[in-house]
Amino acid sequence: MLTHPTLDQLYALGLHGMAKAFADIEAGGEAASLGHAEWLALLLEREASLRRDKRLSKRLQYAKLRQEACVEDIDYRTPRGLDRSLLTMLVEGRWIDDHANLLICGPSGVGKSWLASALGNKACRDNRSVLYQRVPRLFTDLALARGDGRHSRLLRALGRVDLLIFDDWGLEPLDAAARHDLLEILEDRYGRR
Repeated sequence: MLTHPTLDQLYALGLHGMAKAFADIEAGGEAASLGHAEWLALLLEREASLRRDKRLSKRLQYAKLRQEACVEDIDYRTPRGLDRSLLTMLVEGRWIDDHANLLICGPSGVGKSWLASALGNKACRDNRSVLYQRVPRLFTDLALARGDGRHSRLLRALGRVDLLIFDDWGLEPLDAAARHDLLEILEDRYGRR
């Protein structure tokens, strides 16, 4: 198959979504049936869609969510005491923009981590930065980072995300260094209002 010079230019400019759409239209024989504006709109939509998908993929990868969960999959029929109107408000995400906190409490095994992951996934889809951290692991990592010079950089990263999810809180008591780190994280997060 011969390559079209326009296709080469699209790839050279990093417009991979447009290049793929261009090749698909040419191969399918649809080019003759589309007007110029329709043809350009189709190319632009494919490029925008590819870029949105890449951004979402990067946000989800950075978030390191514990489970693949979506708010659309929440089952309100199980007896967990979920309030549909409260969850609808949480899904909208204004509480994240307002820098409010959310504490999900309940007995072991009712799906607190799953629900936190679902809200994190929705925040990623809403173009917010998210980071999921298990508390025992986080404070171990911070203690190691203190020793190798990454401590301040790690604290800054925790302070920058829109939604910081702490899971497995309270499994073990926090030592003095962990309490100090927690106060620094909170100060960084709430000092930027």
